[in-house]
Amino acid sequence: MKLTTLVDNLCFSEGPRWHDGRLFYSDFNRHVVEAVSLRQGTVNKGAKVEVIAEVPNQPSGLGWLPDGRLLIVSMIDQKILRQERDGRLVVHADLSSIATYHCNDMVVDAKGRAYVGNFGFNIDEKDAEPQAANLAFVDIDGSVSCAAEDLMFPNGSVITPDGKTLIIGESYGRRLSAFDINEAGQLSNRRVWADIKPHLPDGICLDEAGGIWVADPVKNCVIRVEEGGQITQTIKTGRPAFACMLGGENRNHLFICTATGSGPQAEINRDGRIEYLTVDIPGAGLP
Repeated sequence: MKLTTLVDNLCFSEGPRWHDGRLFYSDFNRHVVEAVSLRQGTVNKGAKVEVIAEVPNQPSGLGWLPDGRLLIVSMIDQKILRQERDGRLVVHADLSSIATYHCNDMVVDAKGRAYVGNFGFNIDEKDAEPQAANLAFVDIDGSVSCAAEDLMFPNGSVITPDGKTLIIGESYGRRLSAFDINEAGQLSNRRVWADIKPHLPDGICLDEAGGIWVADPVKNCVIRVEEGGQITQTIKTGRPAFACMLGGENRNHLFICTATGSGPQAEINRDGRIEYLTVDIPGAGLP
């Protein structure tokens, strides 16, 4: 399947989210959150990319409160920022009591509660051994607690449309893990949703048939996996794929964030892209 470029000249894009007719994403090294529009169900070639917010400490995961205000993970200072209606960014939650290194992906439920992962250790440190990390839970009022412990690099995550299940990629565990969600947002009944070795999960998204698309930066592909681990489709990206999102008018465009790598070199290379193709099964409705 041929990929078409939607946006290029990025450093390192992550956290793509389809919201209100546009694709939103973070570009780490440019310290911005941006959005691009689609037109008539197809990608609008030459569409203007709008800067939504500037985040000095590096933006990552994105989500929205029920009233439409944007939440942004600020990676390095381990915070969630909230964009007010006048565009100002204010601190919504401080994750430093839970996170042991940079924060990354986030999923926000229909009530505005957020689940946020973190690296767990300094991945840029030479010979550093992977360390388990805890998943942060941010309640509606911004209070922070531990949602789950001992995750091996909790990364991309989704919530099923009924709001009852959280599924998260454990990058260094090479698996997707699932939890039940109770009325208070607490997690229980941890289980392996899919063992996907040798694939490494980064960003993920859910389709309406219950399958999950997984971006794999090691194998240079995205895969569609079902509960239990069966891989039903593989799309080669030709270079590392770090995140993916289903969107578009019919929610059947699969957007994929690709780049040759992350880290300081990404700012020099400026070869990050968001690419897309059309898939058969649309994205799941929001929880």
